[in-house]
Amino acid sequence: MGFGGISVWQLLIVLIIVILLFGTKKLRSLGGDLGSAIRSFKSSVREGEDEQKNESNNLKHDIGDNPQQKQHHEEHDSTKR
Repeated sequence: MGFGGISVWQLLIVLIIVILLFGTKKLRSLGGDLGSAIRSFKSSVREGEDEQKNESNNLKHDIGDNPQQKQHHEEHDSTKR
């Protein structure tokens, strides 16, 4: 038994049919496109996380400079809980 009742032989037959229908060149280009899309998505996620860290650091830095803002921020945080 393979994946969910599908045996290895059935998977190989499906793979052979897909290769015959689309050809290896088309499948190779499709794989390359999919790979580049995944890389682009990962880099976008990393950039978003970096921006959030920078904004968080800037907020902490701004609050640390002004004691009144720090007190207001602490009061605001305590009302959220």
